[in-house]
Amino acid sequence: MWMDLLAVPVKRPKGWYLSLMAPNTKGPAFAWLDPSRLYCNSQALTDCVSDLLSPFQGNDIDLVAGIDAMGFILGASVATTLGKGFLAIRKAGHLCVATKNEKYSDYTSRDKLMEVRLDVLKPGVRVLLVDQWIETGGTMKAAIQLVEKLGATVVGVAAVAIENTPGGKWIKDNYKFSHCVPEELQCQIDRKFLESFKSFKS
Repeated sequence: MWMDLLAVPVKRPKGWYLSLMAPNTKGPAFAWLDPSRLYCNSQALTDCVSDLLSPFQGNDIDLVAGIDAMGFILGASVATTLGKGFLAIRKAGHLCVATKNEKYSDYTSRDKLMEVRLDVLKPGVRVLLVDQWIETGGTMKAAIQLVEKLGATVVGVAAVAIENTPGGKWIKDNYKFSHCVPEELQCQIDRKFLESFKSFKS
């Protein structure tokens, strides 16, 4: 299994690494898949970040913001690639400095609070928002609202996948976005089952 995870195809089209993602084996209390498995392959992570940044070539980006918690991994990788700083947007209660918070409902429909520090986002700061996955869009929408309420500008939104839910479509309709899913795989993402799961070895 470990060698399978390290295998890199000769041709690497957009999204080739999506087949490395692991299906949910723990039941409905968890997300339907684990995208972070692809990060264990260095080439997959590199290509994922490259695909996410491709639509933003030529855009002025001052700062990359990642959403708690899995957005930290991908966001920090994006920031490092761009040579920009990274801002953590956190679940409420974790920052020991002055913050602004925003209510949201996550993919489990639980009401939560998200917060961001006050001393970084200012008018004129151009921010690329990164999360691992956008399902209902509630988490990302709250992050957008935090950035904009502090006067900064959302340059765009990036995630491994953006599902075509009402919230996902709202993001696509209102902001520049990028994701790693080829058009022919979007229907599998939307029905929450990838054909690659059939050959998955745990």
